Amino acid sequence: MKDYYKILEIEENASEDEIKKSFRNLSKKFHPDVNPNGAENFKEINEAYENLGDKNKRAIYDNKRKNPSVDSPFENFFSQMFGQKPQNPFRRKQAPDKIVRISVSPIESYFGQEKKVIYLRDVHCDYCNGTGGDRLVCNTCGGSGFVIKTFGTGFMIQQVRTACPNCEGKGHNIVSKCNHCDGRGNKARQNEIKINLPVGIDNGQFVKVTEAGDFRVGEYGDLVIQILLEPKDGFEKINNDLVYSLYLDLDGLTSDKYRIPHPDGELMVPAPKLFDTSKPLRLRGKGYSGGDMYVKLNVKFERD
Repeated sequence: MKDYYKILEIEENASEDEIKKSFRNLSKKFHPDVNPNGAENFKEINEAYENLGDKNKRAIYDNKRKNPSVDSPFENFFSQMFGQKPQNPFRRKQAPDKIVRISVSPIESYFGQEKKVIYLRDVHCDYCNGTGGDRLVCNTCGGSGFVIKTFGTGFMIQQVRTACPNCEGKGHNIVSKCNHCDGRGNKARQNEIKINLPVGIDNGQFVKVTEAGDFRVGEYGDLVIQILLEPKDGFEKINNDLVYSLYLDLDGLTSDKYRIPHPDGELMVPAPKLFDTSKPLRLRGKGYSGGDMYVKLNVKFERD
């Protein structure tokens, strides 16, 4: 069991003001924007404050530390009703992934090039340390974030756990909103990162960047980049094959060789004896990861 008092560098009898002060100081010290190596500490500090900064959660946590082997009535209730225990009250919610779509050309996929990604991101509000302002434990759910609704009568009673309508499942309400983030705990900001595309990446695949997503519930979510592979400069990618559309004029039709552009350098390909636009030229091993290259022959010229 984590020692949240040790993480926040405070005594067990620390007051609410001491907890808040220590949290603010440590957040500034280990914020990822200030300390690139402080991401893990920053997450633990927020987790500790989520539990010790709330009176009810702190009481549950203190009781759990003193009696680690005793299940709470809350856990026993759910174990009996649903055959399973509820989510650990000391485990933070996971921030959702942020999905961003980017266009990638067949040539970028061929080389696995570095790609710049610019997107709008919700970042931690420095003025309120991501809390949104001063919090007050929800008096409807007592800080748990949910309520139990009972349906039916007699032997047909059913109890259902739902998100608290008063605090929307957060377990607290903001009583004094931060003026800089309007109580959200985060602010929108344009962000720019660089990623290395895997060689041969295909349409619809994903690249995940840890903790590059939005700031939610005291932590940064991951950034999930979806690849949209789009034809460019006559090239397209079909599975492991590289496809190129070659346009020939009247002079090109009588040429003995065709100049074919290729990511690794221009290729000189002998012209077939039978010119047939319905059958592409096949260049073995010139595609992606052992795939082939296909050259579509097209005729294009201007009439006099």
